[in-house]
Amino acid sequence: MFDLGDKLPKEKAANMNGIVLAFIGDAVHSLYVREKLAFSSDAKAGELNRLATERVRAGAQAAFAERLLPFFTEEELAVFKRARNAKKGTRAKSSTVAEYNVSTGFEAVIGYLYVTGEIGRLNELLRKEEGQ
Repeated sequence: MFDLGDKLPKEKAANMNGIVLAFIGDAVHSLYVREKLAFSSDAKAGELNRLATERVRAGAQAAFAERLLPFFTEEELAVFKRARNAKKGTRAKSSTVAEYNVSTGFEAVIGYLYVTGEIGRLNELLRKEEGQ
C-alpha cells in the first residue's frame, strides 16, 4: 500500500535513478512555486500560471541551482552531479542543453530531499530562491 508522503530510507533514495528523482523533484518544485504564488497573490489562474512557468522553466532552475551549489551538502552534490550527468531520454525544449542538464540535477536534489522526508532542508534551500 502507498500513501502520499511515504518516505524512503536514504540508502534506497541514494540508489534511485537520478532522472527518477528529478521527475519527483520537478513536481515538488512546481507545487512549491504554485502554492507560494497562490498564497501571496490575488492574481487570476492564467497570470499565476505565467508567473509559475517563468520560475520552473529549465533556464530559471539552472540559474537558481548555480546559486545553490555552494550550499549543497556532499550528499546533495553527489545526487546533483549524478542526475546532471545522466543520459536523458528527452531533449531541452526552450533552454540550452547545459541549462537542461543543470536543472535536472537541481530537480533531482529536490526529489531526493522530498522522498527522504527532509522537508526542513528542502524548505531551507527553496527559500533561497528569492533570498529569503
